[in-house]
Amino acid sequence: MKKKILFVVTSHDKKGDTGESTGYYLGEVSHPWEVLHRAGYDIDFVSPKGGTPPVDGFDLKDPVNKEFWENKEYKNKIDHSLKPSEVKPSDYSAIFYAGGHGAMWDLADNTELASIASKIYENGGIVAGVCHGPAGLVNIKLKDGKYLVDGKKINAFTNEEESEVKLTNVVPFLLEDQLKARGAKFEKSGLWQTHVVTDQRVITGQNPQSAKAVGEAILKELNK
Repeated sequence: MKKKILFVVTSHDKKGDTGESTGYYLGEVSHPWEVLHRAGYDIDFVSPKGGTPPVDGFDLKDPVNKEFWENKEYKNKIDHSLKPSEVKPSDYSAIFYAGGHGAMWDLADNTELASIASKIYENGGIVAGVCHGPAGLVNIKLKDGKYLVDGKKINAFTNEEESEVKLTNVVPFLLEDQLKARGAKFEKSGLWQTHVVTDQRVITGQNPQSAKAVGEAILKELNK
């Protein structure tokens, strides 16, 4: 039996004190989900608070978003996301952190999620993220005390993209800078270009445009 994949989504629904709403970015869940679900993998969802996470980037003109949103089983799963305490890491062969600006506020410092991810990784599994999802990777430490991203090629939402959406001074930290501070070899392409990098079972993508390609990279790594 194929092992399951754990998708992490944010529970945070506001962009700082701007009053603007945020959450997980729908396309960053639906596009990797489509790739992995079609390949026969079962996917569970976890969020820092559990329950129904806030959604952003809600566009049902995107046929993949529509397919996910109208899939009763998976809509029910994401609307009843697990709490970290309910997750058994040994059940999963990969953990994937979806983006959306909310991730910047509640994923980096979540020690329970970091512990789940390090266990999956040290069990031979994959750790992945896209866009702001790699905020969840910045504080993952391995048994040897090193940061997961230290010395690895990593990719995420760039400083230039944060500036382009005018949220440089709103987010609690700049993701690119923080990953570099943890020893990541940060790679990037131009604004909104698809960019995915795989290094030692860590797979990261730059932006929403990279979401499907991250799903494909996870699948390729799982099939090794």
